[in-house]
Amino acid sequence: MSFDLESYMRMRREAVDAALSTLLAVPPDADYGRLREGMRYAALLGGKRMRPVVAMAACEAAGGDLETALPAACAIELVHAYSLVHDDLPAMDNDVERRGQPTVHVAFGEDKAILVGDALLTLAFEVLTGGVGGRPTAGRVAPAVLRLARRSGIDGMVGGQAMDLEAGQDIQELELAEAVHAKKTGALYAAAAAMGGLLAGADDDVVGRLETWGLQFGIAFQHADDVLDDDQPALRDQALRRTDALVAQCNALSTGLGSRAEPLRAIAAWVQERAHAAARGEKRA
Repeated sequence: MSFDLESYMRMRREAVDAALSTLLAVPPDADYGRLREGMRYAALLGGKRMRPVVAMAACEAAGGDLETALPAACAIELVHAYSLVHDDLPAMDNDVERRGQPTVHVAFGEDKAILVGDALLTLAFEVLTGGVGGRPTAGRVAPAVLRLARRSGIDGMVGGQAMDLEAGQDIQELELAEAVHAKKTGALYAAAAAMGGLLAGADDDVVGRLETWGLQFGIAFQHADDVLDDDQPALRDQALRRTDALVAQCNALSTGLGSRAEPLRAIAAWVQERAHAAARGEKRA
């Protein structure tokens, strides 16, 4: 029987959404400046939750389970949510709508949006080290914190945003596009996969393979998004070829992990099909 990726992803999204909803509960009369409300709004606005799904799939591939992976899954989604809040600000991308709703700075004000992003980022590290739902974080926590910090900062996502702002919207060289994708998108997927392996207690070899899997997948994911959104149309054919190559590399990296890595292989196949469907004019979620 073929792997039911849709059901797999739905169950893990629901688990992450439930955990985030609890973490971001707004206590009555204890929300100064509506910051907690803004954090909840930013993190629970919707989305595919692909970074948490990758964290959980990597944890399972390394011998862990969904509950073990939840601190990493929630932490990576909180970092992602913070990055979107800040990216949407007038000083950055100046977006007024996200997923059909006003962006955080529109709904809560620019000053509050900056603080909401800061609070989401710091909460991510609290969750990663302190656990979820009263259950302490298992596995190799300190290296997981290091991965999240390194891949979120100047040598990862933040550096990628700086590169993106500098390069502008009309990148004509695939090499430059991939360099931006590797930092801005790939870095968080690399952190997600590495953290999943670390919380499962995997050794350095397995964690390294999972981290590289996440990086390659993240670049492929962004290529697929660019094709889907018709960004950089001059690079479309090259981006499709690179997506195929990156997915092949992902599958090679998951070799040796056996049936536990089946979700990772299905996720890689999903992003490949998503890119090719978009190129055929079929819009996939």
